[in-house]
Amino acid sequence: MNVWQKIIPAMLCLAGLCSAARAQDHHFDPPWNTPPESKVQFTVPGIDNVPDLFGDINDPQLVVFFAGNQFMVMDSLLAAFKRRYPQYRRIFVETLPPGILAKQIEAGSLTIGNLRIRLKPDVYTAGKGRIDQMPDLFTQTKVYAYNRLALMVQKGNPQHITGMRDLQRKTVRISMPNPAWEGVAAQIQAAYVKAGGASLRKAVMETKVNDSSTFLTRIHHRESPMRILYGQSDAAPVWYTEVRYQQSIGHPVEEVQIPEKENVRAVYMAGQMKNAPHPEAARDFMNFITGPEAAAIYRSYGFTTPE
Repeated sequence: MNVWQKIIPAMLCLAGLCSAARAQDHHFDPPWNTPPESKVQFTVPGIDNVPDLFGDINDPQLVVFFAGNQFMVMDSLLAAFKRRYPQYRRIFVETLPPGILAKQIEAGSLTIGNLRIRLKPDVYTAGKGRIDQMPDLFTQTKVYAYNRLALMVQKGNPQHITGMRDLQRKTVRISMPNPAWEGVAAQIQAAYVKAGGASLRKAVMETKVNDSSTFLTRIHHRESPMRILYGQSDAAPVWYTEVRYQQSIGHPVEEVQIPEKENVRAVYMAGQMKNAPHPEAARDFMNFITGPEAAAIYRSYGFTTPE
């Protein structure tokens, strides 16, 4: 190694560019799930990875639009569903933010990069609040799982964050879902008010947004873990299952628990679409996701389920 190879990284750090340099490493980039089998695998971290589109986009026999924070469950859930219903081999799933999926349903298509998707869902899952806003779209809706909030921090918790109130500190950089895109933002803001009143919510969502120490994401379940892992943010309010999953795959994050009195509960519901292209498959999936086998899978990832 010549002298410039030693000096340039040091200069970058002095200039405050270390985090940006680390962000180009890509070794924590998704997809974090196991990709489907194919004779040709061409996943390029940071360029072509498409982590929230699962399975078979050509002539699917079942299409499910899933609340994005459940991406980690997909491998186990879809494998179990195919074992129970072997007639369904081609399944396509999206795990984008529920608000984006709702817009996709309304508009009839979604474009990611150069790919346009016109598939209609057979089943849509989201939080109860979102489902309740769309009652005319479903033939049936059912609750299938619950979750709670936690704070995700870097391994070792270098900012010594102990709770929600610490997020108002000027030195703490936060990764927060944008209320314009993700429904979880409203639930997190409700938790801020529980923990520290309106002043905490204002500090995080107004003062710190204005000075850029709160970063607003568009796809929280991907961006927030990556910002923590690459040292770009110090804390991210997320669903507990997201911290647990990152730890389970060996990523260096820790959980700061949020007390029950300051926490909120997510209620996940599935809805069978009235205009489902594959109504029999939709009914089978609704029965499966609310059944004991799916409940056991969800519990294994840290969710709770109806009794």
